[in-house]
Amino acid sequence: MKKILLIAAALCCAAVLSVNGADEKKPEKKGEKKKIELTSDQKALLKEITEKYDANKDGKLDKDERAKISDDDKKKLADAKLPGFGKKKDK
Repeated sequence: MKKILLIAAALCCAAVLSVNGADEKKPEKKGEKKKIELTSDQKALLKEITEKYDANKDGKLDKDERAKISDDDKKKLADAKLPGFGKKKDK
């Protein structure tokens, strides 16, 4: 009887531990970026800026195109708190 109770208790503990482990988020892999959800206002502003400065019409702003963004538009992007367009941190 004691063996059956011991086995049952061990199985319950194993089940609890496996359920708790499944609830936790998987750790991020090195170099993996977090997906950031943008608001509708941020999406609209990003679309507007992309259309305005996308010289090669590939739908993305490359390094040269980003360099040509005016200071006013950079301020708009920073005020909208778009990732990658705020003030740079010193290393």
